Amino acid sequence: MSSSVASVVDGRLSIVATPIGNLADLSDRARQVLAAADLVAAEDTRHSSRLLQHLGLSKPLLALHDHNERDRVGRILSALAEGQQVALISDAGTPLISDPGYILVREARKAGFPVSPIPGPCALVAALSAAGLPTDRFLFAGFLPAKRAGRRSALAELREQTATLVFYESPHRILDLMQDLVDEFGDGRECVLGRELTKTFETFYSGTVKEVLAELEADPHGSRGEFVVMVRGNDVVAGSSLDLDADKLLKLLVAEMPVKKAAKIVAEISGIGKNELYQRALQLKGD
Repeated sequence: MSSSVASVVDGRLSIVATPIGNLADLSDRARQVLAAADLVAAEDTRHSSRLLQHLGLSKPLLALHDHNERDRVGRILSALAEGQQVALISDAGTPLISDPGYILVREARKAGFPVSPIPGPCALVAALSAAGLPTDRFLFAGFLPAKRAGRRSALAELREQTATLVFYESPHRILDLMQDLVDEFGDGRECVLGRELTKTFETFYSGTVKEVLAELEADPHGSRGEFVVMVRGNDVVAGSSLDLDADKLLKLLVAEMPVKKAAKIVAEISGIGKNELYQRALQLKGD
C-alpha cells in the first residue's frame, strides 16, 4: 500500500544571463529556466518580451529597474513564498553587473529563499577575453559619472591603480570619456575599446588612449553602439624612484621649452596624468 504526501515546491530566484547581442549565445540552461519560470522580472518588459517571443515563450513579466526596485521586492518575495519560480533578467548580459537586482537578491537571500546564478554572456568578461590586456587583476568601475567634473575626479582616483581598468560607456559620451582619459592618464597609456560586442559590427580599437581617441574620431560609426573601455593599469609604482625621475625630467625640460610641452613629454614617458604634471611643472618653474 502506498501513500502520497503533498509536496510544496520551494520558490527560487534565478539570475539569468541573456545575450548581449547575438541571440545564439543564450545557453540551453537559461532557456530551460525561463521556460519553467512562473514570473520573469525584467529591466525593460518591452525589450524582454521580444526575447521571450523569440524563444516561443509567453510569461508574466514584471518591470524591475533602478527607479522601482525597492517597491517591487515585496511583490517578488510574495511570489517566492507561494512557491513560484522567478527569473530575473536584464536588457542584456548578466543581471546586477551595472544593472538592477542587487536589492532584490539581497532581500531574497535574507528571507531564506534560494538564489541561483544561471551564467552566460557578460560584456566586461567578453571584452577582456579578447583585449590582450593583463587579466590576472582587473577593476570594473562600470559607468563613470555623466558630468565631466565627476568623471575626471573618478579617473583621478583610479590613475594609480595597477590592475586593468574596465568601464562601460554610452555612445553619446564615449569621445568625452576618451579625452578625459588622455588628460588624466597621459597620452601613452595602453587602451583597448570594444564596440557592439557579439553583434554584426563588432569592432575593437587598440593602442594608446590618444590613438584610440583618434581612431574613434576618424570612424564614422565610432560613436554608435555600446562600449567597453579597458585601460592598462599604471606600471609606475607610487613612491618609487620613477616618480622622483619625473620631477627631475620636468626640471630639465621646463628650462628648455614651454611648460605645457614639457608636461606632455613627461606624461608620455611616465604614464602620469598630463594635467598633474602641468601643475607640477608650473610649481617647479616658479621655484
